[in-house]
Amino acid sequence: MDMREEFEEAVAAATTINFTSTDAGEINVFETTIRYLGGFLGAFDVSGDHRLLRKAVEVGEMLYKAFDTPNRMPITRWDIQAAMLNDKSKQVAGSSTLVAEIGSLSMEFTRLSVLTGDSKWFDAVHTITQRMEEQQMWTELPGLWPLVVDAEKLLFSLGSTFTLGAMAGSAYEYLPKMSALLGGQLDIYQTMYERAAQTALRHNLFRPTVPAEEDILIAGVAHTSYGGRNVELEPAGQHLVCFFGGLMALGGRLFSRKQDVAAAEKLVDGCIWAYKSMPHGVMPETFKVYPCSSPQNCTWDELLWMRQVLRENNVRDVESLSQSQLVQLVTEKNVPRGFTAIPDDAYLLRPEAIESIFILYRATGRKDLREVAWNMFAAIDRITRTEFGSSAVRGVSGLHGKPLQTDSMESFWLGETLKYFYLIFSDPNIISLDEFVFNTEAHPLRRLLP
Repeated sequence: MDMREEFEEAVAAATTINFTSTDAGEINVFETTIRYLGGFLGAFDVSGDHRLLRKAVEVGEMLYKAFDTPNRMPITRWDIQAAMLNDKSKQVAGSSTLVAEIGSLSMEFTRLSVLTGDSKWFDAVHTITQRMEEQQMWTELPGLWPLVVDAEKLLFSLGSTFTLGAMAGSAYEYLPKMSALLGGQLDIYQTMYERAAQTALRHNLFRPTVPAEEDILIAGVAHTSYGGRNVELEPAGQHLVCFFGGLMALGGRLFSRKQDVAAAEKLVDGCIWAYKSMPHGVMPETFKVYPCSSPQNCTWDELLWMRQVLRENNVRDVESLSQSQLVQLVTEKNVPRGFTAIPDDAYLLRPEAIESIFILYRATGRKDLREVAWNMFAAIDRITRTEFGSSAVRGVSGLHGKPLQTDSMESFWLGETLKYFYLIFSDPNIISLDEFVFNTEAHPLRRLLP
């Protein structure tokens, strides 16, 4: 983009941040790692400016102290004030920890070790990787980890909710990305990815029943019972889980798994469908659909869809309703065709859909994806643009009226969403995926190459 002056101004400002004190009651180690540490490392890898690397080391030294616990597991919601006072009673890993927050620190800490030659950061996160790998096939859904784990007791296998989306997804995202980052030198990441992909394909990914009968996939949530003997799919989609298509495209290409690339295309097409099927062309935060009876048998049935909509809205005795009654009640529910419910009709400026479209485009060269990306951007811009930026909105599923802007703009709009929109229309040699791999906040880290 040749914005050298702006870059210099940003570096000068960022390097004045004081990471030795905070007014916050606790530090989210995961968010600090992926945003601040990842940001400094990515900016250094692109620019070579050593001021940024020195700042990354400063952040890394601070975060490293969160691992000063009896079992070397990090405190993901960390009371830094207690740590500075040497209060050992609070230096204990959490007994109820989100799997994403403990399983998504590896890329940034590893890259810091590579750049500094100090292995302590890699050793810290590799201990987590080893514990997760040891228990990966002993969960109630072998191959996946439950949403919540016990880091204090090193229990990563107890729990009955298995999702690829919010609060879990980046733990899976970092498996193939760690392999890419290290040039495939450690087999553990490929092994863990392949286990997770196989289980997700079987239990989480499903083909929804949609009006045009497209062959697409949505990633739902799996719930286990009776010690894992029973697995039930919750056919709910999330904007956040749209990243999984890009993950499978990357993993499929890295490890020569054609079935993963094929699934990636269907997952990306599923997110594209969710955008196109909304009245404003923008996907909501969450939605529900109903699965096909089988991947091969997926005929659209208008009456069945209307009954499913009413069931999701707690309408009783739907089988006894006439067609005219069904039409009237479904119209009142304001649910676009193909969806059965929209629990959260917000668009928060999220990046995951364009992220996967970008990765799939770079991985396959599929020509229609650029046009899809442009149409998505135009739709998003129409409802989110403000005088000085863009705003999250509510009401993207409404069939009448424009969505309401909420006067909120998350940092990932600039750091991720717009970055991926820019890159998909750029020359593939700009931040080439052969040379870089993105962390979960879209910061490009340079890969080790043979």
